[in-house]
Amino acid sequence: MIVQRAAVICEFNPFHNGHKFLLEKIKSDPHNEIVCIMSGNFVQRGDIAITDKYVRAQAALENGADIVVELPTVYALSSAQVFADNGVHIAAALNCNRLYFGAENSISDLSEVAGLLENELINDKIRSAMKGGQYYPKALSAAVGDKHAHILEQPNNILALEYIKACQKYGILPIAIPRKGANHDEDVIRDGIASASKIREMIGNGESYKLLTPMEITDPCHIKSIEPAILYRLKTITPEELHHIADVSEGLEYRIIDAAKKYNSLTEIYNAVKTKRYTMARIRRIILSAFLDITQEMQNTPVPYLRILGVRSVLSGTLSGAKLPLIVKTKTDYENLNHISAKEIFNVDLRAAEAMNIAGGQINNEFSRGVIRLLSR
Repeated sequence: MIVQRAAVICEFNPFHNGHKFLLEKIKSDPHNEIVCIMSGNFVQRGDIAITDKYVRAQAALENGADIVVELPTVYALSSAQVFADNGVHIAAALNCNRLYFGAENSISDLSEVAGLLENELINDKIRSAMKGGQYYPKALSAAVGDKHAHILEQPNNILALEYIKACQKYGILPIAIPRKGANHDEDVIRDGIASASKIREMIGNGESYKLLTPMEITDPCHIKSIEPAILYRLKTITPEELHHIADVSEGLEYRIIDAAKKYNSLTEIYNAVKTKRYTMARIRRIILSAFLDITQEMQNTPVPYLRILGVRSVLSGTLSGAKLPLIVKTKTDYENLNHISAKEIFNVDLRAAEAMNIAGGQINNEFSRGVIRLLSR
């Protein structure tokens, strides 16, 4: 049997029935081997994950994934463009030939809009709108016109468009799977499926969530657990340091520092910094990037390694032919990274792991924690 490798870029925050449905759909083709490229301890919405990456990787492996590889924190806490490009880069480096993702629209409709975004006139309109104070999603919708704007208004479609553009760059086939049940961030439960945000809300409220996810989350993590440390960083960082943090531009560093001097809660700082030019998710990502010392230079560096979190088959067969350095025996492989940027990017993952340890009340040592191994089906 010829095995084909399918990629899913994910966060599994938490892993739920909708994710399980997607993996089962991909596995309906028995030739498919699934690589899950998963955000580690922090996620793209600008938050700490509800539980550590090893627990989420284990859930993925037990429910259809064959390999789970970490999307480094530097790229997990980034814009849709950077997130998608580096996720697809990892897929290509692991010899995946297809990328699957959930979507509300057909691949043909999404591809049509993605094509528009390659048009320089459209991009000029986007840049002009953003200079006028509009934030990216709104500028994008206005630039493509009414016929296509509704596609951009659907949950998560901006990320889907970036996946398609990245797939063209790396020679991977994008495949959109119609979502089943609740949409991304939708506040409903439908067909036994709720969005990850709805499940997080239920966990926070002490409501029963166990029919919606195969995971049991006994000690959920919350940003408030590390809020004092983040506030300390914001109150002591210099404008020069903050200027080099990823996605900081147009004097935003002074706005953040002024807000940090005035307020003693992240919510107050977010609200003080927020303008119509910046989405709240972008503000949250910038604040966490300052906390973890993620620079723009790091985000401009293409992903330099493959950190394997778990596998369902023998490593020698599953990972042979990888096109980037592998981190499997963590301490040894880290020390063998021959590019200073690669170690700097991995050092961010080390800081993120310590933040997760504080938030989760645990001690995971990144250098001694081994790859999760499950027997092949």
